[in-house]
Amino acid sequence: MRLKAELYIICYSCLYVMALRACGFIIFRRLAQSPPDNIEYLLLQTSYGEHHWTPPKGHVDPGEDDLTTALRETREEAGLGEEHLRVANNFLKELRYQVRGKDKTVLYWLAELRDPAMSVTLSEEHQDYRWAHLEEACKLACYKDLQETLREAQHFLETGEKKE
Repeated sequence: MRLKAELYIICYSCLYVMALRACGFIIFRRLAQSPPDNIEYLLLQTSYGEHHWTPPKGHVDPGEDDLTTALRETREEAGLGEEHLRVANNFLKELRYQVRGKDKTVLYWLAELRDPAMSVTLSEEHQDYRWAHLEEACKLACYKDLQETLREAQHFLETGEKKE
């Protein structure tokens, strides 16, 4: 009986390694200009690989729930904590893709920076950050599914944050 339990644990561990899960926030701020030019999105440039641009996100730690992961990763990667953010109701986007042959799921919540002048503090995982309007953000975020997520966030914000 003990051998079966050990095999189950080993197999479960293999599944955990094979299927990656990450969580983060699409963070935006509102500026003094009139809509829609008053919305900017935060993107971080990785200090590894191809130096791609991405919202703050990271892998779920064992025993951690998804929203806690998003909050932890945002604090670690951008220096922004729960007290700095206002999470939008009714916006949660799930992306699925492959990374080096492994399935990956990423959950993004939408969150507004409470103080638009709040500074970002990068971790060693990132070399730069940028606040960008939608079109520039989509150019920086070269992955189609992330571009679509940014456009959905913009639409959500422009339509009064109501779920259709």
